[in-house]
Amino acid sequence: MTVSSTGTRGETVPTVPSASANPAVDTVDVTALLERGRALSTPELRAAVDRLAAPMDTVAAYHFGWIDAQGRPSTGDGGKAVRPALALLSAEAAGAAAEVGVPGAVAVELVHNFSLLHDDLMDGDEQRRHRDTVWKVHGPAQAILVGDALFALANEVLLELGTVEAGRATRRLTSATLKLIDGQAQDISYEHRERVTVEECLEMEGNKTGALLACACSIGAVLGGADDKTADTLEAYGYHLGLAFQAVDDLLGIWGDPDATGKQTWSDLRQRKKSLPVVAALAAGGPASTRLAELLAADAKSNDFDSFSEAEFATRAALIEEAGGREWTSQEARRQHTVAIEALRRVDMPELVRAQLTALADFVVVRKR
Repeated sequence: MTVSSTGTRGETVPTVPSASANPAVDTVDVTALLERGRALSTPELRAAVDRLAAPMDTVAAYHFGWIDAQGRPSTGDGGKAVRPALALLSAEAAGAAAEVGVPGAVAVELVHNFSLLHDDLMDGDEQRRHRDTVWKVHGPAQAILVGDALFALANEVLLELGTVEAGRATRRLTSATLKLIDGQAQDISYEHRERVTVEECLEMEGNKTGALLACACSIGAVLGGADDKTADTLEAYGYHLGLAFQAVDDLLGIWGDPDATGKQTWSDLRQRKKSLPVVAALAAGGPASTRLAELLAADAKSNDFDSFSEAEFATRAALIEEAGGREWTSQEARRQHTVAIEALRRVDMPELVRAQLTALADFVVVRKR
């Protein structure tokens, strides 16, 4: 299977072939898998959020897209539900029913949204999923409090199961959350450095994105009674899938269509993020790399950076591409995708589940950008 698309401004997006030789992958309905994850996890997710004291319950409901800023029912975009889908498949990979993974799916989704609430505030992002972010509507204090509450709920959802497996799952979730926080701290610190190595960037993104996706890919299996070796291998799949996911996200952060991403044009450049395309371009050497380094160093000292024109950001994006940062990041997404698929081959699981996990990996890497 080969998928291609055209990026914003008519740019060609590299094609990414499926790493699987299993023809069953081509018949998997990824949309149905995502919808199943959403359908099974959302009622429990809503029930968890309903436990929050007012006004945190309302603020959280707005963040999830269930109500609008005036408190009226809404059908806003609640995200792709990749993590819940992975948690359910994780349970099935261990031979359990998908429903066994629901508490894990809910817990991971709560932690993911805890991180989004805090990240939006720290990054100054005013838009998420085509609507104003929580801190913009309800204020920074509520964004912090609700994020903290979602993290606490995630642990409660698991621990109230009262099983040995729930304890094991909670330990994995806590470990992933600590790595996620480490990754966010690294991300923020890198914004103030002139140079970041590719290795440092990959470590940061492995913590910030890979750790929680890794947890999603093992937590259902753990709740289903899988041993640590199986869970660890599923985590390896999720970790490398997370790195592929973030590489694609980094491409979206510079060249993504705002109508598709819900963010401003050149979003990551506006925030001075040292994302993979930027770091790879700076490490490449050559005239474009040198000129980019000069501009970014000047940007860090600029007093009028916030008033830069579209043309100025377009110039920086063009230099990143000329230096090879865009193509390197696309290749890295494909490489991490391949490593993730190889991990699946080390787990004894139903072939249909293997095909579904492979198809989800393909979806993550070739999603429109």
